[in-house]
Amino acid sequence: MAYEVEKTDEQWREELSPEEYQVLRQAGTERAFTGEYTDTETTGVYRCKACQAKLFESDTKFHSGCGWPSFYQPISDTIEYLEDTTLGMKRVEVRCASCGSHLGHVFPDGYGTPTGDRYCINSISLTLEPVGQGTGEPAQTPSDDARA
Repeated sequence: MAYEVEKTDEQWREELSPEEYQVLRQAGTERAFTGEYTDTETTGVYRCKACQAKLFESDTKFHSGCGWPSFYQPISDTIEYLEDTTLGMKRVEVRCASCGSHLGHVFPDGYGTPTGDRYCINSISLTLEPVGQGTGEPAQTPSDDARA
């Protein structure tokens, strides 16, 4: 498939850390409960670490207890879905539709969410753009709201 953002393997290796490359370009997985965004509640937009495409809004993030950031819905048309039969199981891999980078998997076990889905995403495949970044407005976190 042709992507909006296409780079050679050498270019990806130069731009990404070895850990980022292993997850984003080789469909690896970071260890559970170790990622930067597993428990964050900062309001903002989650982008692809490789190409900065917008993928998820923070208001669709929920605590699933699985060890990785979980979302119940991506921003429209930002995700590519592929059948994944590795590791002896049938899963649905999710990739960035803009650059083809591996993000994680989607499962139909997001109980109590509006969609019933759980997008289980590697923190290392994301960057968080807090609300107000680049607009002159301060970013807000739940702790900021509590002091107001």
